[in-house]
Amino acid sequence: MRSTRWQARRLNSPNPLWGSNGVAFGPDGRLYVAQFLAGQISAVDPATGDVEVVVPPDGPVQSPDDLAFGADGSMYIADLVPGRVWRRGPGGEYGLVSDEVKVPNGITCVGDRLFVNEMRMNGRLLELFPEGGDPVVLTDGLALGNAMQLGPDGCLYYPHMVSRQVWRIPPDGGVPEVVAEDVHDPVAVRFDQGGVLHVLSRGPEGIVTRVDLHGTGSRSLVTSGVTGLDNAAFDAENRMFVSSFASGGITELHPDGRTRPVVPRGLDGPYGVTIDLGGTVYAADHYRVARPEEPDEGASGDVATEILQPFAHGITADGGVLHTTSQFGTVQTYDPATGATRTRATGLNQPLGITARPDGTLVVAETGAGRVIAIDEADTVTVLAEGLDHPVDVTLDADGRCYVSDDRRGAVLRIDDGASVPVADGLGAPQGLAVHGDELFTVDTANRRLWSVSLTTGGTRVEAEDLAVGIPRGSKPPRQAPALFAHGLPGVAPRFAGLTTAPDGSLLLSANGEGTVVRLSPARTGT
Repeated sequence: MRSTRWQARRLNSPNPLWGSNGVAFGPDGRLYVAQFLAGQISAVDPATGDVEVVVPPDGPVQSPDDLAFGADGSMYIADLVPGRVWRRGPGGEYGLVSDEVKVPNGITCVGDRLFVNEMRMNGRLLELFPEGGDPVVLTDGLALGNAMQLGPDGCLYYPHMVSRQVWRIPPDGGVPEVVAEDVHDPVAVRFDQGGVLHVLSRGPEGIVTRVDLHGTGSRSLVTSGVTGLDNAAFDAENRMFVSSFASGGITELHPDGRTRPVVPRGLDGPYGVTIDLGGTVYAADHYRVARPEEPDEGASGDVATEILQPFAHGITADGGVLHTTSQFGTVQTYDPATGATRTRATGLNQPLGITARPDGTLVVAETGAGRVIAIDEADTVTVLAEGLDHPVDVTLDADGRCYVSDDRRGAVLRIDDGASVPVADGLGAPQGLAVHGDELFTVDTANRRLWSVSLTTGGTRVEAEDLAVGIPRGSKPPRQAPALFAHGLPGVAPRFAGLTTAPDGSLLLSANGEGTVVRLSPARTGT
């Protein structure tokens, strides 16, 4: 960042992996990681933790959620949102295997054979044929399928995430059979080198359930502390490496529950950011509300999970509670003291930025509808302004006047009696908004700038440049952004760089181009 007025300090370290989903060891011994939110696939050296992007976001793959390697070294990719399965050959060439799978997720190879399942209700498990041919349905009725694998008995094992079961079926078809019931939030099934079944939980505790398939069927639990486990892979030495959809990273998990970070975890976004009266910073991080904890004496900051809350995007602190939006249509209020969550509105069209009036009324930018709305204490929704292009964030000044950023128009507007009055334009793609005194600040994600707007004169000024927002440095934008919904299920939500003001006059920025929250403090001047 470049600025003469502000000093920047990260609250947490940059995230090398924006989310980590399906993992599999490749022929070169590296661990390949599908990154659903980032739209890319990276290869990780398990010895050094070095990360290399091998499938960039500007390629044909939009939203990789799982991957597997065939006998010839080809990589097969489940591209969830557009419903495609890809083959990436050993030489790096891409070929479309199928576009007939809805919400493809779990994928595995059995020799030269390829199998995939669907993460939806009444989903299917299919065999696909990379050299051509119609898919063969082995079974249907899956209650959200996910990561699967061939077991030592020659059957395919797969979870039903909703019904908390593990099933199996012969790869040549037959009658599916329940292997385990009442498993803790199963998201993936994996076998170690000794043929022991491990079932990963997507919950906050990071539970792995080991099931004795060869004897009594007894179970043992290991609690890893890795929130939001997604997948796992075992290397030739039977070491287990796990991924996290909630915080990214790669972690080696020992049988006794000890962990070794291989790639550190962090933030998947972040999206919105806020601070409460006690000074606690909260970030809306897509799958959770997170707490970036400011480092002491130069030590690296950490990120704690306040609550797993799909899909948190906008956030504001209001007294002792937090209000959040999801671009998939909901507004909620969460109480950190009690853990209680209250739904305030549903069925909205991509709500994003949110703030609260002193009387508790919520003001929300309903981005997809081009509106700014209010939600009162009785959860009644009223329209404050409509006909906007792409409203992204909202904020209030000391007199209660409402301002909204529009990143397509490149402007900040004030809402006056239902009309939108331009306050400043030519701001690139303004997203996050915050007011301090008689100054309004906004984050321009197109040009990586922080702008200030005088609320008395209307004058604008560039406060800082080279912010780590928007598309990560060195990356190219995707050819096509994934859809927000896929067959009625959540797809990929657009990024959002939030901004808020702290009581001491500093600004907190969602640096979503590197996965950090940054505190911008007024620069000290010489005496």
